[in-house]
Amino acid sequence: MLDLLRNFWLGFSPEYRFYLVVIALFIPLTIAGVVAQIKVSSTFNKCNVRADCGLTAAEVARKVLDRNGLYSVQIVRVAGHLTDNFNPTNNVLSLSQSVYGSTSVSAIGVACHEAGHAIQHAKKYVFSSLRIKLVPVVNFANRALFPLLLVGMLFGFASPYTLVGRIFIWAGIVVFGLSMLFSLVTLPTEFDASRRAQKELKENFFSSEEAAMSRKVLTAAAMTYVVSFLMSLIQFLRFFALLLMSRNRNR
Repeated sequence: MLDLLRNFWLGFSPEYRFYLVVIALFIPLTIAGVVAQIKVSSTFNKCNVRADCGLTAAEVARKVLDRNGLYSVQIVRVAGHLTDNFNPTNNVLSLSQSVYGSTSVSAIGVACHEAGHAIQHAKKYVFSSLRIKLVPVVNFANRALFPLLLVGMLFGFASPYTLVGRIFIWAGIVVFGLSMLFSLVTLPTEFDASRRAQKELKENFFSSEEAAMSRKVLTAAAMTYVVSFLMSLIQFLRFFALLLMSRNRNR
């Protein structure tokens, strides 16, 4: 039976075997993405205990920003749950409704993480600066993706052996290559923001136990970015495999 399966597998070209392996990886990565999102919410709720400092997340973020000379950064409340972000174009740190006025360890950790992004921007952290420059390029590429998919479906892009198929493959390589690069640059940016937040919290606001809890929240959030990068990588490899199959057919 094993020999039969082995012979069946080897009956495919190396390029097609590579393509099948890439496609098979979609399933566990999709599951990992769902698990990572669930883990963020569950960890946030588990660490939703009142911090001994008695300050709200917005108040702690303000103190962290001021300690780093970022008096001009404005903190605002926005709708949603864990929709927190820092916008470098207008110097605004947005905290979600579940974070802004909360005195919990998890909320304060999230707020300080976003303050960490503001500090990165002020200090021109290399990966943060590169990520900002990539945003308009990636946004354009993502907007172009749907029309490309539509054209591909209309003209049968599933076959990499036609002219339209090869055009679609190259377009996919460019789009997902940019997406993969953006996700890759995001990883050190997010981990560094968490590192800055943990340093501030441990030294000025949290006990060792509270710092450990906030680290769990930020680590869970960071894993979602890891999965996002891996999904972008898999998409890129899928189109690369199609390109190899196309070239092999044309030999």
